[in-house]
Amino acid sequence: MEAEIKEKKLKGKNGWLMLFIVIGAILAGLAMAIAGFILVGGDETPENPAFFALAGAGLVVVLVSSVCLAGFKVLAPNEAIVLTLFGKYHGTLEEDGFWFVNPFCSAKKPIEDVAVFGKAMLSKKLSLKAMTLNNDKQKVNDEEGNPIEISVVVIWRIADCAKAVFCVDNYMTFISTQCDSAIRQVARQYPYDVSEGGDEKSLRGSSQEIADVLKAELQNRVNMAGIEILDARINNLAYAPEIAAAMLQRQQASAIIAARQKIVDGAVSMVEMALNKLNENKVVELDEERKAAMVSNLLVILCGNRDAQPIVNSGTIY
Repeated sequence: MEAEIKEKKLKGKNGWLMLFIVIGAILAGLAMAIAGFILVGGDETPENPAFFALAGAGLVVVLVSSVCLAGFKVLAPNEAIVLTLFGKYHGTLEEDGFWFVNPFCSAKKPIEDVAVFGKAMLSKKLSLKAMTLNNDKQKVNDEEGNPIEISVVVIWRIADCAKAVFCVDNYMTFISTQCDSAIRQVARQYPYDVSEGGDEKSLRGSSQEIADVLKAELQNRVNMAGIEILDARINNLAYAPEIAAAMLQRQQASAIIAARQKIVDGAVSMVEMALNKLNENKVVELDEERKAAMVSNLLVILCGNRDAQPIVNSGTIY
């Protein structure tokens, strides 16, 4: 098994100073070559090997200085370049500015594919900015086996440029695939919603807890690619179309039962309060049969779906 690649921070030389030196060397080399050819070609000047050497040295200086031009690199903030020297990892240049490095170093292209997600990847620079991954919805099964549709939004950044370039073939495709796998792994550990009377975590009700679990699961999967997961949250969660209607009816039934239970509890409390007030203030004395009739009428009025139509009794209640 190959040793793990460790990132090396590379410090380049000042680009402006080296540019001044290289341009000066090119001009000096041209001057030497021109002077040597002039002296060699002059009719009044005897042939001298030193003149040929001067011209040759000037050409060599120009050639070497021209090769050095390949060593200039410009980096914007939150950009990096991974450099290799004759096939071996040389270092990572991350500090923004104008720098000069070994001209024989070549920048490693971070993504081998010509196009990823519809965008051409022609640059050899790595972006260290926080990026967002929003995968398409996928159908998975929750803990209870119910098919659900789920998608997540992942905010991530490159933390180790060497691993992102050398340890995986395409880090964008890698994190996208691992994201789909992590969603399936986490979703099947929790139910879509908490069952009646249950207190366990659910995909719908425990958003922060599920986000933490998903982030940890995804981070563990992408460590080898040098990627840091900043945040991972569910942004779309719904039952699959084939069971959505049945689950909606179930939720509606639960809501109706809960509402009716609350209405009945309130009605019983109000009837009890009315009887106690009548008894305390001695407004009217009712036997058990009349109390039962009054309780029945009040419960019908308070628990009914429609407004009650009062009937005025002008006679006696006995």
